[in-house]
Amino acid sequence: MSKKTIIFSIVLIIVATFFGSEMFLDEQLPQSVESVEQTQLIAEMATESANVEAQMQEWIISSYDEMMRRISEEEGQDWLLMSAIAYNESRFHSDVVSKRGAIGLMQIMPIVGKQFNVAKEHIVDPETNIRLAGKLLRQIEKILKLSPTTSANDRMSIILACYNGGIGHVTDARRLAKSNGEDPNSWEVVARYLKMKADPAVYESELVRHGKFTGSRQTEAYVREVMKRYDFYCDLVDNGGNMVAQVK
Repeated sequence: MSKKTIIFSIVLIIVATFFGSEMFLDEQLPQSVESVEQTQLIAEMATESANVEAQMQEWIISSYDEMMRRISEEEGQDWLLMSAIAYNESRFHSDVVSKRGAIGLMQIMPIVGKQFNVAKEHIVDPETNIRLAGKLLRQIEKILKLSPTTSANDRMSIILACYNGGIGHVTDARRLAKSNGEDPNSWEVVARYLKMKADPAVYESELVRHGKFTGSRQTEAYVREVMKRYDFYCDLVDNGGNMVAQVK
């Protein structure tokens, strides 16, 4: 159902609530002063609904679209991916604080803010929060040094795994994969070794520098859901950043 249909339906419900069904049945009766006032009120409500629709059309994914586009471009990120992360992290609620202390739209930890000289009390600001996420993603990719031949999906998935589970654990998994002659640039391979890091026989290895990891299931689910959401957003927006479909 389109936004226009939804808004029109709401207007009809409100009108019916205020004036009752008789209003729609007495079309043949002469207009009284009261009916003129009702007509004027309906016109005002229709204008208001049109204004609401116009405001809704200003964004495609969330009310942070413009901010996401601008900051993502400045930080060298894909705004649709950043939006997908924000959806999965906070459902676009800027005041969310997790039990672990992650803050805001992109669920930024205070230690990340500290790395970029941003005080904890400023992380909740949406613009600051989004910018920190962009900087963190760029830093992760730089540290990973993924092969230029790495596929876009593998690259994105491994970076997202770092964002969620920590770059240390992902680096351990990649190191283990390489030592066993497997591809450290394949997300499927890396995910398998992340699971293995819950096994003492693996995490006690000298190749493992960041210890035990028991969050592989959560990290895999996170990567899967963000990538799914990202693909969905890509279907909504064309190369020029214009809407090609309605958010459902």
